[in-house]
Amino acid sequence: MKKNFALALLIMLVAVASCSFTNKSFENDDKDKLLLDLIAYVLEKGHYEPKDIDDDFSVNIFEDFIDVLDPTKRYFLEQDIIEFEKYKFQIDDQIKNTDISFFNLVHQRLMKRMGDAKEIYKKVLDQPFDYSRDETINIKYDNQAFADSKKDLTERWRKQLKYATLGTYDGKLTNQKKKKEEDPSAEILSKEEIELASRESTRNTLDEFFDFIDDLERKDWFVQYINTIVDEFDPHTFYFAPEDRERFDISMSGKFEGIGARLQKKPEGAKIVEIISGGPVWRDQQLEVGDEIIKVGQEGGTPVDIVGMRLDDAIKMIKGPKGTIVDLTVRKVDGSTQVISLTRDVVELEESYAKSANIIKGDQKFGLINLPKFYVDFDDYSERNAATDVAKEVERLKQEGIEGLVLDLRDNGGGSLKTVVEMSGLFIKDGPIVQVRSSGKNKEVYDDKDERIQWDGPLVILVNELSASASEILAAAMQDYKRAVVIGSKQTFGKGTVQNVIPLDNIVRSNEHGDLGAIKLTTQKFYRINGGSTQLEGVKSDVVVPDRYSYIDLGERDQQNPLAWDKISPADYQVWDGYIDYEQTIANSERRMAGNSQISLIEENAKWLKVQQDEVIVSLNYRDYKNKELAVKKKSDYFKSLSDYDSKLTFESLKYEQELFTKDSILREKRDRWHKNLAKDVYVEEAVNVLQDLKINNIKPTKLASVKG
Repeated sequence: MKKNFALALLIMLVAVASCSFTNKSFENDDKDKLLLDLIAYVLEKGHYEPKDIDDDFSVNIFEDFIDVLDPTKRYFLEQDIIEFEKYKFQIDDQIKNTDISFFNLVHQRLMKRMGDAKEIYKKVLDQPFDYSRDETINIKYDNQAFADSKKDLTERWRKQLKYATLGTYDGKLTNQKKKKEEDPSAEILSKEEIELASRESTRNTLDEFFDFIDDLERKDWFVQYINTIVDEFDPHTFYFAPEDRERFDISMSGKFEGIGARLQKKPEGAKIVEIISGGPVWRDQQLEVGDEIIKVGQEGGTPVDIVGMRLDDAIKMIKGPKGTIVDLTVRKVDGSTQVISLTRDVVELEESYAKSANIIKGDQKFGLINLPKFYVDFDDYSERNAATDVAKEVERLKQEGIEGLVLDLRDNGGGSLKTVVEMSGLFIKDGPIVQVRSSGKNKEVYDDKDERIQWDGPLVILVNELSASASEILAAAMQDYKRAVVIGSKQTFGKGTVQNVIPLDNIVRSNEHGDLGAIKLTTQKFYRINGGSTQLEGVKSDVVVPDRYSYIDLGERDQQNPLAWDKISPADYQVWDGYIDYEQTIANSERRMAGNSQISLIEENAKWLKVQQDEVIVSLNYRDYKNKELAVKKKSDYFKSLSDYDSKLTFESLKYEQELFTKDSILREKRDRWHKNLAKDVYVEEAVNVLQDLKINNIKPTKLASVKG
């Protein structure tokens, strides 16, 4: 369906554009203006909710582009911003007239200021840092003013470089102390020598950073300008330059070499927002969602500071060929700093597939299916896909005699719409699953038309803040039907939009400029069968259970310019009336969770992490810094007891999988590790409790109550 819609949209755009662009005359060397014109056209004609390109839009572009180029405010001066402001209300007119004067001025000035910055950082790093001095730095840069003089700018660089060097200084000092403790006769460096070595390390980092910047071409900066415009429409609409389009195609196929994590640009570094199952990060288990990468080094080489670097450029440094090592300096969720070395690899697709386990509690057996994503081969649906695989796992679990089923959609970022509809149909007789609306058109209702119910027993769905898109559709449908009890975070991610990739070359006739890249465009919106959108609000769990991300900004609401929540008319559907005490079961679960000591500790940890993330004033005094580090470590160690939890549940692989272990020891190791983690999982434990409350003998003969839209 998604592919058909993309084709229809492309045909529509081409039909209209053939009149627009064939009559426009651009100089052969003015590809930038053609690209700007194309992007503006596609956004106006194809976006689900096109914005008015007016003065308000112009102000947003003005502020966001400068913020993208200089997030730590260590290049531009206040006088530059004042000069740029003559364009503050004109960018909308420039977009309409394919004028790039604003970009040209800002880009030229940035190149000059970066040249000035090279002199400043070298001058600053020629002088020792006094770590006994009582001073602080505010690391929340977005609310700070630009420096009003070169003197003020130099002072800003001094503080930022002292902050960047402080962790290195501490690490070298600690290593010297350990060396002396292990061998009292060993010669160690003085504090002055350590301080000098730390500054030199920072100097090498900046030298490499600016070497990297010098390699960028004007077109690289213009792509950033285009994406600043595109990003005003919504966070999922994005322009791919030709080389980026190729990387996107590779990532969509699921075959790419890197560390296996999705990143989001933040002023303080590159924030990890998703960990891909089977990748190096997933296997290593040291990094987690919410961690921020601040430096990147190549196999023991000098690390490069990526704070303030464009996200695309930072990713280029992090990715690399299979077997090579990348050293990541990371600010952890709890505020501590670590260097984590990872061996790049091809992400293992197998770990993105559905897998299942038996859960043994006393004399009862329950089933659990973990689904990391809604995968599908769009070119050949008969190939392996999530719906077919889950159906197989359900059947296998039934044969093993389970009395209830847990479907784990935590950290599932979504995928194919078709698989969601088919998968939902495994648990209901028939009926609508999701509603989809395109801009200016009537809604379409996607139904399960197969009257067979593969699993009619108790069902629990686990979600968290990172369950997104297709995961939210399935959880919402089962919740609206009252078919399952949804347990998890206060709400899921909140991505209720659909994107399609449109190659720009297909829109322009007689293109003399080469590959123009593509745009990933938001074209449709999802709605629950009850009429409410999953956009922003996500799915609210029936039983809300805190986790360590409960108070941290994650999800669609933390993105820039998300589309709003809205509501349409409900679909015609019939509520599952198979449970006797559905509402009482939810009340019982809430009561258990309120009195659970493990949940209380998780809640305490979540609140502490929020406090750590909200601290933006950092001491540059070494004594204070060290005391803070020790306090953080002590508290972190206190929360490590969370991983000691034992649910007293037993997890076993299914018979068919156990037979594979004799030939595949790696598979056995993966499953053993998974089962070990499940046994510590309080959320799975509670899911089993809910299944017991909804146990087989507490289910009525299927009765359906009608709900009319």
